[in-house]
Amino acid sequence: MADVGVVMGSLSDWETMKHTCFMLEHLGVSYEKGILSAHRTPEDMFEYAEGARSKGLKVIIAGAGGAAHLPGMVASKTTLPVIGVPVQSKLDGWDSLLSIVQMPGGIPVATVAVGTAGAKNAGILAAEILAVFDHELANRLKAYRDELKENVEEMRGQLYESSNLT
Repeated sequence: MADVGVVMGSLSDWETMKHTCFMLEHLGVSYEKGILSAHRTPEDMFEYAEGARSKGLKVIIAGAGGAAHLPGMVASKTTLPVIGVPVQSKLDGWDSLLSIVQMPGGIPVATVAVGTAGAKNAGILAAEILAVFDHELANRLKAYRDELKENVEEMRGQLYESSNLT
């Protein structure tokens, strides 16, 4: 049984959304992925959103480009937290970002950055939501943050070594 549902409007969104899945895998979070179109398969999208909690999902991450209706429409049919990932599209993803952040009061969608960084952050944010009640996952998140810190320290060393300051 998956904890996180990762959905996207079309296969072209996979180039971005695969980074969400990689992050969830890295953190040991179970997920399922699928394609749901707010415009081409609205009945499937509504059925998925309405049944998400009963099948054990705890968070939904929805990637969408252009008009970016998928995250908001999914959120309208579930009380689970929904994270919207603006997929880079015709207007460099700004159209998607602005569409997702303009949800009306009462139907929230958490929104992350456009593109790959946002997709990664969506996976991390979903893990952080789940980690509120999962101490092992919280420890894995801490280890990930420690990895980030070590990477910065390595870069500092590389910069020092590559400069003429030695």
